[in-house]
Amino acid sequence: MSKLSVSIAGGSGYAGGEALRLLLSHPEVTVKQVSSERNATTRVTRLHPNLRGSTDLSFCKLDELESCDVLLACLPHGEGIARIDAFTKLADRIIDLSADFRLNDPAAYNKWYGKEHSRPDLLREFVYGIPELHREQMREAKWVSSAGCNATASILAMFPVARAGIIESDRTVIEVKVGSSEGGQSVSPASHHPERAGCVRSFMPVGHRHTGEIEQELAFNGSVQVGMSATSIEMVRGVLATCHVALKDDLAEKDIWKVFREAYANEPFLRIVKDRDGLYRLPEPKLVAGTNYCDVGFVRDPHSRRLVIISAIDNLMKGAAGQAVQALNIMCGFDERTGLEFPGLHP
Repeated sequence: MSKLSVSIAGGSGYAGGEALRLLLSHPEVTVKQVSSERNATTRVTRLHPNLRGSTDLSFCKLDELESCDVLLACLPHGEGIARIDAFTKLADRIIDLSADFRLNDPAAYNKWYGKEHSRPDLLREFVYGIPELHREQMREAKWVSSAGCNATASILAMFPVARAGIIESDRTVIEVKVGSSEGGQSVSPASHHPERAGCVRSFMPVGHRHTGEIEQELAFNGSVQVGMSATSIEMVRGVLATCHVALKDDLAEKDIWKVFREAYANEPFLRIVKDRDGLYRLPEPKLVAGTNYCDVGFVRDPHSRRLVIISAIDNLMKGAAGQAVQALNIMCGFDERTGLEFPGLHP
């Protein structure tokens, strides 16, 4: 059987580079083309030097992309919308890593992005890209919109308790601590080393756009209200989401364990991390760097009905390229772990 041809639109950034790294070693696909408007004709290894010896590909322009089986769109927010009609002519299956098609409701898009969506007719055509929630839809999907990294960490932390209906729907507060790669490859004053190093900077205490994704995906028992804050810390890769929720009833810890086990016992990339002692008794982004894992743990406050749920992911992997390849595997009928087996490093 011939391999699937996959191309990457917008392969010069961090997410595009990670997608290329994963796909080059994927046994079921061949990378056909990788585009970059500003780097056309340049070898991809000039921008992704970790791939030296793995590929001789050079970047092409977007307009030079040819037909392929699957197209990964890794373009900046807003650019995919403008090119979606062209993309659908190039490939039967599209996985979009931007935020353009993550929200199902045009009103929600307007609320969180401050403008009208230019293609509201397509919003419900995309399957939201967290496999643990939408695996069955992905099996039949032609178009998938990969979830945001902060949204992924938060949703996977909250999914078991939200689905089980054991928490109050309007008393959730989530704080995410994020690495510098979440800001992308573009240089800004905030990414300048003297300004960034050593900082614990609250850059989005309210109004984070990923809140819309979280509220959309966790509305199992009616609408939910989430307060979300984001803080950048001195780390390159990773998201640590700390979610404070209020239990409806005074549940014992064994009952909460049961909820998480029922949700994640058979998930290949979800690990429940909750040890009694040790340095890594709860999720830690360092241990999932370079992997597609999401580690989830929780602590029950003995003095109240507060439950603290903690999750850790690599924002460029489970929060972007890794999750996109996982979706590709499901869409194309492969074992969803294919090409994503790397277990991480320690120390």
